[in-house]
Amino acid sequence: MARNSRSVAYGHDGSTAYLTDPYANGSGGGGSVGVYLLNRVKPHLPPWLGWAGTGLAGALGSMRWEASAGAGVGLTLASVALTGATWWAGKSTSQQRRLHSAITVAAGSAWVTAACLAGPTTGPLDDLFLMGGPVVALSWNVRMILRRTDTDPQAGGTDKGLLEKVGLARAQIGSTKVEPNRVTAPLLLEPGEQTNDDVSKALARIASALDLPVSAVRYHPSPDSSRRGELVIVPEDMLAQPAEYEGPSNLGGSIADPLVIGRYDDGSPLVIWLPGDPEAKRNSTHLLIAGGTGSGKGETALNLMTEVLSRRDVLLWVSDPKAFQDFAPLRPGMDWSAEGGADTEVMVEAVKAVIPARTRWLGAHGYRQWLPAAAQTQTDPAHSCQTGRACGCAGMPFLVAWFEEAANTLRNLGDDAFTGIAQEARSAGVSLIVSLQRPSYDQMSTSTRASLPSVIALGCDPRDEGFSLPEAVIDAGAHPGAWGNRRPGYCYVVSPGIPEDRYPSPGRTFAFPARTVTLMEQLAAWALREGATADPVTAGAVAAVAGRAYTGRTAPESAPVPAAGGPRLTAVQGDTAMNDGREQGQGQGQGYGLLVDPEDAGIDPEADLPDAMEGDDAPIFGQETGRKPSPQEARRLFADALEEFERAGQMVVGPKDFMDWCDRNNLSRPWVSARLRDAAEEGRLEPTNTTGRWRIVPVLTAA
Repeated sequence: MARNSRSVAYGHDGSTAYLTDPYANGSGGGGSVGVYLLNRVKPHLPPWLGWAGTGLAGALGSMRWEASAGAGVGLTLASVALTGATWWAGKSTSQQRRLHSAITVAAGSAWVTAACLAGPTTGPLDDLFLMGGPVVALSWNVRMILRRTDTDPQAGGTDKGLLEKVGLARAQIGSTKVEPNRVTAPLLLEPGEQTNDDVSKALARIASALDLPVSAVRYHPSPDSSRRGELVIVPEDMLAQPAEYEGPSNLGGSIADPLVIGRYDDGSPLVIWLPGDPEAKRNSTHLLIAGGTGSGKGETALNLMTEVLSRRDVLLWVSDPKAFQDFAPLRPGMDWSAEGGADTEVMVEAVKAVIPARTRWLGAHGYRQWLPAAAQTQTDPAHSCQTGRACGCAGMPFLVAWFEEAANTLRNLGDDAFTGIAQEARSAGVSLIVSLQRPSYDQMSTSTRASLPSVIALGCDPRDEGFSLPEAVIDAGAHPGAWGNRRPGYCYVVSPGIPEDRYPSPGRTFAFPARTVTLMEQLAAWALREGATADPVTAGAVAAVAGRAYTGRTAPESAPVPAAGGPRLTAVQGDTAMNDGREQGQGQGQGYGLLVDPEDAGIDPEADLPDAMEGDDAPIFGQETGRKPSPQEARRLFADALEEFERAGQMVVGPKDFMDWCDRNNLSRPWVSARLRDAAEEGRLEPTNTTGRWRIVPVLTAA
């Protein structure tokens, strides 16, 4: 596929990369043999025309200045000046070309001076002209031929035309490495005049000169030099046709093995690691998935989630305020799932609680970070909590805490809801994954963003590129803003374990057509049957916070149900700051929403309940119809109500949740508000980030 004159051309098999010549196709304009030969000869004529012109100048000059002393002085000075100007003008070229040009001009001007003063046929002048002139002209022809065939531009190679166009005329390109659909050329910039930043700023112009998209041209600066790097050109978009998901890459493998989520534009697999590896010098990581509406963020999440669920030594906790619209087939295989709102708030607190418990266990067993061996029964004395012999403790699986549509959670809990987790969880064998459309600083705190070292950046608004990718990666040619939502699944991945020169290389995640739902259901069934279960340390820590809201990997039919005669559980319409994100009749777990009558869904949950009509102990609606309990009995009923909430898996409550209970037991609602505060002082409740909302402390922990 040849391109325009003086630009890079690529063979269809990717086997060549060279600068095309306007006459290289041999067709010229008429296609005849004569025109073809003329076109082939034209580039070699200038040195011969210069030789002929030198002889003509010497002959004409001798007719006017022969034997003239004054002309001799003038011609000598002109010869020296012309040679010096040639040397000065050649400083931007290679040293060989500069020297060759100066010698040619010096020899030609010296012969003209001698011919003008003594005559062109005097002495050896005619022989020098007839023998030396062709030699000089042929030397330039040889140089031109070598320039077209030699790939080393240090000898005046074929890159100069392109680099001159983009303002990098003084840069030198080393030996080019040609691979299928990928050309890599080392760049050496002019010392003291050019830096790697100049190349980064010129990438768009290089792409324009080569008639390629901006994302096809990248620059990898050398970490050891500010004027060296590699220019990478990928002329053909191999991602245009999406590859479909065909199942997990390593079913039953370890979470420490690479997770394959797609492919790069050169066909190589797009992978990511979550746990660290001390032998590979790779740190454990947290991950940000960012992309605008329609960028393919859901399918990207499916790729990563299916890979996580297919591993034998990992627990997956997922919060999704959209009621698992994209992930419903995978939900049975998750260790814990929450649909947003209060359930997500409990999950966040649970993740915070398991971190110190897990780090304590890992430290006691000699692990500085989580390793696959930590997930096995501890039979190695080197990883034993009992000095000198194996302890036989149950292993601790890796934990992935995934918060989908995290902007919803951040609005409810504050922009630093994940900061503590992001800063402390890696050493505990916990990986935090946060997915949202726009990770701007008005949604996520800068401390949280700085603690998410890995990112999958999908298409976005051009103005949002800096929120997703490091500045150095953008300077190297990564531009997710060029895609927007026009190329779903296209992404850049920055993560430990991936070579840094891969960061600005675009990839595309696998597509999930409708037929892959069966594969996802089969994977969820495998995870439910074969996947890891929570170790005693993690299970104990999460139960201390979430109580029965955490059930571990269980089949849907075994989910907990409220006790008979207990509080009436009704889902709240809409996704407000205080509901749990479920709508009437939508999503798994219907009937386990907040304890609110549908007719009262508009009541402000943050306000105290209204005063009773007649005294604190009078019913708020109508006349009293039943026995009013004594203060001791009322307190016992309140404790029973908290236990009923806990059994139902609802671990965040407020005055609003006790409306029906107050009416049923003839208690005023301000009394309930006071009892909530008393229970908090007793340790049965803990305040949440939202005023008027309390998190139930499980009975065993409170005791």
